[in-house]
Amino acid sequence: MTFSVNDKILSKRWLKDYTYIILGAFIMAVGYVFFITPHKIVPGGVYGIAIVIHYLSAGFFSFWPEGIPIGLMGLVLNIPLTYAGIKILGPRFGIKTIVGFVITSVFMDFITYLRTDGTLPLVDDVLLSCIFGGVLIGVGLGLIFKSRATSGGSDIIAMILAKYSNLQLGQLLIYVDSVIVLTGLLAFQDWKIPLYSWLVIYITGKAIDLTLEGGNYHKALFIISDEHEKIKEKILVDLDRGGTYLSGQGLYTNNEKRIIYTVVSRREIVILERYIHSIDPNAFITVMDTREILGEGFQSLNQKVES
Repeated sequence: MTFSVNDKILSKRWLKDYTYIILGAFIMAVGYVFFITPHKIVPGGVYGIAIVIHYLSAGFFSFWPEGIPIGLMGLVLNIPLTYAGIKILGPRFGIKTIVGFVITSVFMDFITYLRTDGTLPLVDDVLLSCIFGGVLIGVGLGLIFKSRATSGGSDIIAMILAKYSNLQLGQLLIYVDSVIVLTGLLAFQDWKIPLYSWLVIYITGKAIDLTLEGGNYHKALFIISDEHEKIKEKILVDLDRGGTYLSGQGLYTNNEKRIIYTVVSRREIVILERYIHSIDPNAFITVMDTREILGEGFQSLNQKVES
């Protein structure tokens, strides 16, 4: 089975996907060049390895006095990894993944070339650089993922290891990136490097989630109350929301229960809680954060898939 999907060239879907790839690659490159690389932060992945090699190779080559270009080194690392991934795992990555890491590498070195001094950070504060760099890299990766491509690099290493071990892919990604982060400690002999690097990895993950799922201000509620009919009317009529009845049974009393499951906004949850308190102070309410809501009254599934 393949992860790649063949789209007709110059179709709407094809144009949208490659727009995401190009824009995502550019945003990623900006994050690395202006915020991450100048502080020697090593946020996992092949570009983390490339940053280490870049600084260690400074002065080795007369034509690269500051070290091997990071984009070029990332490209050199990505090509054999992708080839190995295709040979071992099959054609899971497709042309979009290859285009993605090639364009990212080109953007990184081109932007660095255009800068007066590519080693100077845009922001001297390392913590601010971690935050903004992590956000930009995460948004860029999120856009690339929207095109149904992968980021290559450490993802491929983790997929190969997962095939020959009993560990989950998510765990292996953490392990692989952590090993790469620790190479930064060995290379630069500074304990702050891995700490800042793990911070960037965390922020990048959150930014990827936000890019893929969008900002979400809704809460999911489970409501258990003897006044469920009145609560139902409040939800349907006043809040103009929907919901679902679930059947339950009390563990202690064995009484049959009608449980209301609904999703409302943060503003509406205050209105609903106050109303429930006014009619049934003994009601039991569970409020949960939601990461993504698809369906009637929210973002449609079709819109999500086609965006």
